[in-house]
Amino acid sequence: MLKDELRSCTGGFEKGLHTELRGQVSRSRSAALLNGNLISNSRTDVSGVSARVYKGGVYGFSSMAEYSSQAADKVLKAAHDNAVFMDTHVPAGKPDIKPLGKGEYVTDVNITDAPQKTYIDFARQLDDYVAKACPKLISRRIMAVEDSVEKLLKVSDGTDAHTALPRSYVYAMFTAATPSGQPVELFKAFGGEGTFDVNFADPAELYADIDKLYQSILQKADGVYADAGMKTVVLGGMMTGMLSHEAVGHTVEADLVMGGSVAGKMLGKQVASPLVTLSDFAYEAFGKRAPLPVFVDDEGTKAGDVTLIRDGMLVGYMNSRQTADHFNMAPAGNARAWSFSDEPLIRMRNTAVHPGTSRLEDMIASIDDGYYLIDSGNGQADTTGEFMFGVTMGYEIKNGKLGRALLDTTISGVAFEMLKTVDMVGDTVTWSSSGYCGKKQPMPVGMGGPALRCKVMIGGR
Repeated sequence: MLKDELRSCTGGFEKGLHTELRGQVSRSRSAALLNGNLISNSRTDVSGVSARVYKGGVYGFSSMAEYSSQAADKVLKAAHDNAVFMDTHVPAGKPDIKPLGKGEYVTDVNITDAPQKTYIDFARQLDDYVAKACPKLISRRIMAVEDSVEKLLKVSDGTDAHTALPRSYVYAMFTAATPSGQPVELFKAFGGEGTFDVNFADPAELYADIDKLYQSILQKADGVYADAGMKTVVLGGMMTGMLSHEAVGHTVEADLVMGGSVAGKMLGKQVASPLVTLSDFAYEAFGKRAPLPVFVDDEGTKAGDVTLIRDGMLVGYMNSRQTADHFNMAPAGNARAWSFSDEPLIRMRNTAVHPGTSRLEDMIASIDDGYYLIDSGNGQADTTGEFMFGVTMGYEIKNGKLGRALLDTTISGVAFEMLKTVDMVGDTVTWSSSGYCGKKQPMPVGMGGPALRCKVMIGGR
């Protein structure tokens, strides 16, 4: 656990100025095999301290790559001086941030640090199984990874916090060939919150999932291209999650709203089917622990859920304390920083569409000619809500039944228009949490949702 080097420094907080003092250590561990050969073997630890001071509508910030009380004193003074300088030369003339009251949160998560051999041995054992059980692959890559962020936060107003978020994954990336020799790829991530030793006790526990991935890539290798055009489809939960995060979530981050996002003029208006409700969850979702729980953000705000779309209506934004004051909303813990040297930005945590009442098999059975789109390997969207996502796994739907697998294709559209076409919402939520959001700085996020029946533009070949 991170030793408290900050307590003695809080006497340097100037009365009346919102102040944040943060110590942090970020760790990453990984090992990767390509066709049985070790190609990556990495361990990194980065630690430091930072401070941020708010005065008159502007922040002063300072950081140092050293975690000690002496470093904390230095960055605290520098941040204060920077805030005074900014207020003098770029006077915003805004009032102080609204107070939240004092509190304290201490994590119960203990980050154990497994030796590097743990990752290498696990990857080798799983790779040995893949080599024997998946003979038609032309290439295979296995990665065993863990990253964790532990923070100690002291604030002048808000919740002091000691937080820790470890997550670990095994990535399997397979390549096969079509009958004509064209390579096709599939990727799957296994794991989630928790350290590697807790999540992955035995490689044999993944064998059944590896078998499913192998069967999927063989089906894809014998697959067909989708027909281009506007189609009725069932989006799987992973695709719904991508849409929730990339095409909707970013448009309703308050800093991007203030920068001209399409959502700036849509608050209180219908942006989706009445069947659609979408939230950014803090630490629990649908009665279970969220994939990557956040209890206190890096401004000292206790985290809570934010409903963004309710019954098709846009009802909220994700905020920092500063933007919450601007929009007269309550902050809910969305201001997070990746590294000790980063300032907090408005970020998503666990963003998902709420489940409905339809069964997946009934959704598929309702379509005469369409597609079931399951996985996406990449995508892009902008603050207009326009999006384009790659589809790496999917199937034809013919006369209410699944047909042939699809080769890689794309879907595109405008999120707030496409969501209005949703007429069935699945009853089961699927989550993804293995990637990073790349808004100016990396950030672990969870995203998910149920299957959606809707209309979307498919790119075809």
